[in-house]
Amino acid sequence: MNKVVGIDQAIEKVYDGDSMFLGGFLGVGSPLKCIEKLAASGKKELTIISEVSGMPGGGFDMAVLFKNRQVKKIITSHIGTCPELLEEYQAGRLEVELYPMGTWAEKIRAAGAGLGGVLTPTGVGTLVEEGKQKLTISGKEYLLELPLSAEFAFIKGYRGDKSGNIEYRGVAVNCNKVIAAAAKFTVAEVNEIVETGEIDPNQVGTPGIYVNAVVQGYNFDEHVQVFKQRWDATGQLKKE
Repeated sequence: MNKVVGIDQAIEKVYDGDSMFLGGFLGVGSPLKCIEKLAASGKKELTIISEVSGMPGGGFDMAVLFKNRQVKKIITSHIGTCPELLEEYQAGRLEVELYPMGTWAEKIRAAGAGLGGVLTPTGVGTLVEEGKQKLTISGKEYLLELPLSAEFAFIKGYRGDKSGNIEYRGVAVNCNKVIAAAAKFTVAEVNEIVETGEIDPNQVGTPGIYVNAVVQGYNFDEHVQVFKQRWDATGQLKKE
């Protein structure tokens, strides 16, 4: 099955009020073109589930979705790096649900694996435990964290083949692998689309069984340039 589609075709499947995972960590491994298309689409009342809220400096990655007031809720582990998000939150227009990063990832992994939840000692005795079931096992207390899933996942890979097998590059893998398995419909944005079989099976990070659509993002050279421009604009790129 050829899973390659246009980005617009993939975005058309999203409706107002849908929930979605967005891959990436401070912009690295983020599906930038999919986010741009989501912003342009005007989809609203979205629930975003993402590891970290956006790249420092504002105006990049998912920041545009908050600036456009398209997001009603975010489920994440950190919100301090996205001024647009903070503005929406402080204005009372955005609901924020926070989890320790490891707990956040395990909740999603549980959804992808079909588990009923995970037990963790993280958060016991803190505000994190409010409203959650607590169990004592071998004399130690744990919180029961329930699975976390979504209608969509937008992930970012380096290469993808036409069957949906995805190869990642370096730390850009971050949360992309775990969220790919936990959504009803997963869209993989990649720098390069190749024929099925061209990716070494040992380099496949996400098998095609978890991917419903593969879309062309920035090619690798364009991707590098986007980040160079971004870091330069925020004064965080060291110049010779």
